[in-house]
Amino acid sequence: MNLRRRYILIFAGFALVVSLGGGWLAWTLTSGALERELEEKLMWVAGAAAEAGFDGNILLALSQPADSLELSFTMHEARLHAIQEYVDEAYIFRRNNTVLVATTPPTELPIGTSLSWLDAYADELETAWSTGEAVTPAFVGEDGRPYKYAFKRLEETGAMLGVLMRADYLQPLEQLRRTLVMGTLLSVLFGVLLAALLATNIVRPLERMARSALRIQRGRWDEPVTIERGDELGRLSRAMERMRKGVIQRDEQLRLMLAQVAHEIRNPLGGLELFASAALETDDREERLRLLDRVRREVEGLNAIINNFLTFAKPLHSERRLHDLRDPLQEAAEILSLQLEEKGVSLVMHLPDEPLMARADTDHVKRVALNLMQNAAQAGTQVRVAAWWRNGEAVVSVQDDGPGVASELRDRIFQPFVTDKEQGAGLGLAIVHRVLESNGGRVELVSDQNSDPDPYPPMGGEAGAEFRFYLSGSDELPPVSETAL
Repeated sequence: MNLRRRYILIFAGFALVVSLGGGWLAWTLTSGALERELEEKLMWVAGAAAEAGFDGNILLALSQPADSLELSFTMHEARLHAIQEYVDEAYIFRRNNTVLVATTPPTELPIGTSLSWLDAYADELETAWSTGEAVTPAFVGEDGRPYKYAFKRLEETGAMLGVLMRADYLQPLEQLRRTLVMGTLLSVLFGVLLAALLATNIVRPLERMARSALRIQRGRWDEPVTIERGDELGRLSRAMERMRKGVIQRDEQLRLMLAQVAHEIRNPLGGLELFASAALETDDREERLRLLDRVRREVEGLNAIINNFLTFAKPLHSERRLHDLRDPLQEAAEILSLQLEEKGVSLVMHLPDEPLMARADTDHVKRVALNLMQNAAQAGTQVRVAAWWRNGEAVVSVQDDGPGVASELRDRIFQPFVTDKEQGAGLGLAIVHRVLESNGGRVELVSDQNSDPDPYPPMGGEAGAEFRFYLSGSDELPPVSETAL
């Protein structure tokens, strides 16, 4: 079942349940209130009639139809007719349901006639004889209209007054029922229309975004995602558009990476082939060893290129923990010391005397420092590394005395495959940027306009490029296991 039909069924069902529940409650409360009001009115009329001077003992003395000519019968009949203005019929009868006086003429209903229809109300009559009064449920008369009987015992005698009144409250109840039924149908119809409108406003944007997702999945990235209205669907469409642009950017990076891989590997492979062929042809042992050493170095270079590409391509997972940044910086310096010494590059370290605590992956910090220090060593003859605390962040600076970064590359220096070197894939700084982002840090190329002075003596001679990376600092102490020594 699609989303549009689900919306319609849910809204229609909700409207039906609410309407039926509300209608049933309104019907129950209204019918109960009207019925109680009619019963009170009936009992009031019956009570008022019973107090109108009816003498049950005198009436019980009447036993023959001829007694209807007596003065007492005539007086009671007149009093009974006096209340007919308020009721449809009135009777005074014995316990055996035989009539004594009625609003019906004596010729039609003489004294002693059995009121057989009263047998249907035996329970109500029993209540009236025992408690003095009772009201029957509503019933439909021969004319098709609803009626109710009210019974009122005449004092403590064996005579009972019964009055019949039309139950007019059922007519407005019937109108209420029709109104409620019509309201339920209208509410269900309105719920269906509202659900269809809402579903259309939701489903259509979703369908458009689904088509956009299919286009992206099929490689048709040139058509942008339609930006929907400014609610959750709008945010989703904007996120999909960013995803499309990210996929395009990632695809371009992959294409560049493949082209760069082919370019970077082709030259070493050509050298490998050349050196291997020369080693096979020569009979000089020393020359063969020299050529094989060149082969080994070319293989090492290939391995370094492949490692850079793999590092850039694979997702990074950082295990951030609180540690002293001085440790990975010193380890990186120790790893590069021999290499820098061979190249004649001097390394100056300015590290604080107190622990410089930061929360980051120690291996990642060492990798970033190594990368920046290697770049600096390739650019000049002096490398300066400094670290300090600034505004809640740990700051690490790597500076060289080389020519610096060309102005046209400064804005793109951290993008992949951007480099000013003749050799190299241009991934080093892009990897640094990604690694620091995965650790909640950042890196920047320092310029005269945005550089803050560091607390250490400046580097002597020419100042080339300076890169600074920042990590979230902390004034907490490291775990005891790391500081106990």
